[in-house]
Amino acid sequence: MKGFLSFVRKEFWHIFRDKRTILIVLVMPVVQIILFGFAISTEVHDARVDIVGNWSDPSVRRIAGRMEQNHYLRVVSVYETVADVPERFRKGLTDVAVCFERDFDARLRHEGRAEVRLLSDASDPNTAQMIVNYVNGVLTDAQSDLMLKDRPEPASEASFPYVQYMYNPSVLSAYNFVPGVMGLILMLVCSMMTAISIVREKEYGTMELLLVSPVRPMSVIVSKAVPYLVLSVVNLVTILLLARWVLDVPMRGSLLLLLLVSVLFILASLGLGLLISVIASTQKTALLISGMGLTMPTMIFSGIIFPCESMPVILQYFSDIIPAKWYIIIVKKVMIEGVGFGYIYQEFLVLLAMTVFLLTVSIGLFRKRL
Repeated sequence: MKGFLSFVRKEFWHIFRDKRTILIVLVMPVVQIILFGFAISTEVHDARVDIVGNWSDPSVRRIAGRMEQNHYLRVVSVYETVADVPERFRKGLTDVAVCFERDFDARLRHEGRAEVRLLSDASDPNTAQMIVNYVNGVLTDAQSDLMLKDRPEPASEASFPYVQYMYNPSVLSAYNFVPGVMGLILMLVCSMMTAISIVREKEYGTMELLLVSPVRPMSVIVSKAVPYLVLSVVNLVTILLLARWVLDVPMRGSLLLLLLVSVLFILASLGLGLLISVIASTQKTALLISGMGLTMPTMIFSGIIFPCESMPVILQYFSDIIPAKWYIIIVKKVMIEGVGFGYIYQEFLVLLAMTVFLLTVSIGLFRKRL
């Protein structure tokens, strides 16, 4: 045990002496969580809205005022004919046009219904859909208030949709990105850095010296993985603190359960790191495999950016073999929804099976190659 601890201490010294490693292991996670939380956002702020209708109509002015109060929308122009809409879209002056029919207020008060048409620039379909959803929300609330104020009796018979977003009332993208970044960072730090540290010893020819030491070969490998396990736990705590106190992402579930699942995922990532160290013979090769074989598939197929349910069936099956996908699902359920183990046991068992498989195969191949 004394020899094992000395190897662990030696590996820690290797990490702290290399400024680039410190930059990747400790600084990069903080930068990523801040970037994903603030700079990279799916929300659209200050979307430009054109009002097409009679500005003397009181209901039109009331609805336009509501849009001005919404921090996602900004009324930039008011005009009376839809003929000007295409030209404003072509010049990039507006994002959506809200077109009210003639005598909008009178129809709404006397007939109980009036037509509103939305024209949106869908050259960017995702942004257009989001802006239309914002406008629809304002229109629904405004219509309900107008109907209740002007026609109280018929309005009681009408049914208006009320949209409520559970667990994320403000629909903040940080609620999605924080669990995703947790999975991405832990995957990179554990797998990439573990693989590079082992490959570096092989490349410099010092691995053989370590393996012929009095310490057992498996203890040597474990001692090189332990520092990255500790640093990954430090990163995990840092991410959770930033998520809670900087990005206002709640922690509704059990912290102990989240730590348990995170350690399990870290072990799976260490298994991947060992597997890369078997395949790669140089540090450049290890970096290339980590970047192309882990980073890109994790970002694309784990649900961080693109929902897996929207992918073709064959790609959905491929995403099932990405450990980060199951970890991110568990983190979202525990952190955001506040569920217990009874609601995540299926994903937990899948992640556990992957961890056991990766560690068994990686350690077995490592022994054979060395």
